[in-house]
Amino acid sequence: MELDLITFLIVCPLVFLGGLVDAVAGGGGLIALPAYLIAGVPAHLALGTNKLSSAMGTVVSAFRLWRAGFLNIRKSLPAIVCSLLGSAAGAHLALLVPERVFELILVGLLPIAAFFVLSKRAVMSNDEGIITAREQLVILCIASLICGAYDGFYGPGAGTFMLLAFTLWAKMGVRSASGTMKAVNLASNIAAFATFALSGEVIWLLGLTAGIFGIAGHYIGAGLVLQNGTKIVRPIIGAVLIQVVLSMMGFASGIWATALTYIVVMLVILAKPSGLF
Repeated sequence: MELDLITFLIVCPLVFLGGLVDAVAGGGGLIALPAYLIAGVPAHLALGTNKLSSAMGTVVSAFRLWRAGFLNIRKSLPAIVCSLLGSAAGAHLALLVPERVFELILVGLLPIAAFFVLSKRAVMSNDEGIITAREQLVILCIASLICGAYDGFYGPGAGTFMLLAFTLWAKMGVRSASGTMKAVNLASNIAAFATFALSGEVIWLLGLTAGIFGIAGHYIGAGLVLQNGTKIVRPIIGAVLIQVVLSMMGFASGIWATALTYIVVMLVILAKPSGLF
């Protein structure tokens, strides 16, 4: 695929926005992956390139949580291995699906993933339950294997699904679950990225550039007030999903879809100035 300035103007700002949203309330993948589709990147290339930019941002987040003491590498290692295996299998499966069919799958799954991501706080517990270490390990490994496979095949919402599984079923506290989730999610990102890269389904220049924008979005998003994050995230993700559908149906070109998305974002920010910073 030939790259032009328009492709970068569409992808990079939206990946930045995805990083910002992810830092505020999670669900950034619901913006980052569609960014490539809006820009007209073929489905397999979009997924592979998104894994590159996503892994860059996840490295920063995982390191930050490790430094804060939320991540125990030794205890997380079995889950990390399961995530690697599941993600590699999911990515291999994705590569077997015909391009046009896979494109329809990507778009069709977006609103479903968005629903679960945006409703996660209604079901997530902050309390650690009583469970044996062996039972917790088994649950972590099974959840990591399944969520890793989903992340390799598709991706958006994978971190949220892991966090829900780790807190609800593995009975981890939210902080330790968040740290473990970042490590497991990083492993699934790397495995999927490696699988797509070996198959030639990564646009390196675009992915690396977008990854830098994603890291910047994470950094700025860290300064936002978390308790009001969901109010900001929902209209932003909704706007992106609408633009993906319009672009795929040919009703809006990528650059105009991106411009409209940013108009919505600015209106949301202006409408809630006191709850953002």
